[in-house]
Amino acid sequence: QVQLVESGGGLVQAGGSLRLSCAASGSRLRVVGLGWYRQAPGNERELVAGITGSGIINYADSVKGRFTISRERAKDAVYLQMNTLKPEDTAVYYCNFQTWSGDYWGQGIQVTVSS
Repeated sequence: QVQLVESGGGLVQAGGSLRLSCAASGSRLRVVGLGWYRQAPGNERELVAGITGSGIINYADSVKGRFTISRERAKDAVYLQMNTLKPEDTAVYYCNFQTWSGDYWGQGIQVTVSS
């Protein structure tokens, strides 16, 4: 049974930084792509940042220049460095692994940015 475990969320003041981590436990995954999504109350879940199977990285326009996604293949882990946080970044953040056997999702972690 594969689980994605997220950590690193919390409460931070506007302008601050947080680093989210997501690691897979259980069987090794044949990962095709990875991503971080977020969902704010009343909004749909949206892609924040992703890495495709060929290594192409893309970001939502709202986080370009502030967020950085990275992966650590040996640990089946993905990270999201978030700098210059804004109140509108407040949401539950989810990591996502796309594999040959299907998609896996983390449980979600709260990020709250106070003004």
